[in-house]
Amino acid sequence: MKYRQLGTSDIRVSEVSLGCWTLGGLNWIEGHATGWANVDPYEIESAIKIGIDGGINHFDNADVYGNGDAERLLASCLQNIGIKSDSFIIASKVGHYKGTAAHAYEKIHIRRQCEQSLINLRREYLDIYYLHHADFGPNDRYLNDAAETMQALQTEGKIRLIGQSAYRSSHFKKSVPIIKPTVLQSWAHAMDTRFVERSSIVGQLLEKNDLSFIAFSPLNQGLLLDKFEPESPPVFELGDHRRNSPKFSKEALAGLAPQLNALKCRFGNSTLDLASVALRFVLNYNRIACVIPGFRNKRQVSCNLTTCDRELNKEDMAFIRDVFSKTNTKAATANKTNG
Repeated sequence: MKYRQLGTSDIRVSEVSLGCWTLGGLNWIEGHATGWANVDPYEIESAIKIGIDGGINHFDNADVYGNGDAERLLASCLQNIGIKSDSFIIASKVGHYKGTAAHAYEKIHIRRQCEQSLINLRREYLDIYYLHHADFGPNDRYLNDAAETMQALQTEGKIRLIGQSAYRSSHFKKSVPIIKPTVLQSWAHAMDTRFVERSSIVGQLLEKNDLSFIAFSPLNQGLLLDKFEPESPPVFELGDHRRNSPKFSKEALAGLAPQLNALKCRFGNSTLDLASVALRFVLNYNRIACVIPGFRNKRQVSCNLTTCDRELNKEDMAFIRDVFSKTNTKAATANKTNG
């Protein structure tokens, strides 16, 4: 396992880290499904141990994942394994769970959620604390409040680094100068590289401010593993956020099939081959600190760890970009449209 520095800080994270959204299980927020099906705490514990044995030192969590259940489960697993939590880089986020607050970025709510995350994780500090999105209310009413609170928490030693997660380039552009994060986070995978291209708005922000990018969904929720059949698309349980996602439709899966076949012909047709290629592809981009694929069992973590031995040269990278050129063109167009 190799480790990469976060911005100009002294924190280094494993190239392959673990995202903990799945740990929250099936879940709803304000009537919307936000969870994952088929989560077994015992399987999770075994998976975490495999990851630690493989050199993983960074876990990415959030208050909204199972409404705190994912944080509590991570803490329990580390305790059961017999390893001190402060030996690892643990991140959490605030923003998608507002409770009784008028807005999740009210000063007192950010503080309250930070304290609750510390209790859930059995920690005295968070290594990275993210604003989970960049919706700061009408006319960005809560933007300055959020910035002041995050910076105060950092000064007080409650958090080591400030992070900003967002889903539009314009949101990063707006928040970075005021929030002053060290780490940015959003999705990045072979089918959509809008945020990690060096010439993009976010790419330029990363360079200008000497920031690092942490990529979630590097396997595009398993789509890049060729695990879903177009003729029998998956049906997800109530409470699983994928239940009504169009990207798991018969049409979408059929459109993806020839692209996956092209990858299999060049790199190998096993799940291990596809996973390691997909993760290394993202890791080869400039300013990427790590990828944080989700997991539910030790097989998935073991599969992702094969990335450590995978290399992609310039020709390989160009081949993958060409395979997904149409989807990335659409992403680039959306990026410009969204600023």
